[in-house]
Amino acid sequence: MSKAERTKQFIIEKTAPIFNMKGYSGTSMSDITEATGLTKGSIYGNFENKDEVALAAFKYNVKKLQDAFAQEIEKQNTFKGKLLVYPRLYSNYLDLRVTKGGCPILNTATEADDTHPILKKNVEKIILFWKRKLIQFIEQGILLGEFKAKEINPEKTALTIIALIEGGVMISKITGDLKDLSTVMLSVNKVIEDLE
Repeated sequence: MSKAERTKQFIIEKTAPIFNMKGYSGTSMSDITEATGLTKGSIYGNFENKDEVALAAFKYNVKKLQDAFAQEIEKQNTFKGKLLVYPRLYSNYLDLRVTKGGCPILNTATEADDTHPILKKNVEKIILFWKRKLIQFIEQGILLGEFKAKEINPEKTALTIIALIEGGVMISKITGDLKDLSTVMLSVNKVIEDLE
């Protein structure tokens, strides 16, 4: 890595938790300079504007989240096991200590839906990627005979899993009660168990 690349990565790593906790609108240039110890000139020397920093921070937060899940999914020998990683890890989301401020997908989606088209488009890409991955697990599970329930609709099931997870995260974050998240994850488990 060149010095410029290291500086850029440093800025991303230091600002990612702030953007995830405060959101795009709530994060000021002062927050960015305070977190990095750099001047505005140094920030703008590495990023064109705040939008570019926010987008890089979002991608960084999501990659950390995806990597944590991918690590656990790799350990599984069945497609049911791979699917069950999601409710298991989300039930103990705070223990993952992946990103401060909660799920970056939900946080960014909530803020960017009507206010920030570039961030919204990036959240959409992540959700669609996640949906494709779940569909693939379900289809492969059907193909190998792991899932035998009649009339399985992989896309509907994938969307239901995502909606339950993100809804559970949102409710838990609003109420401040992690038991709410665990309760919703039991429903995600049931959706997966019912595939057999």
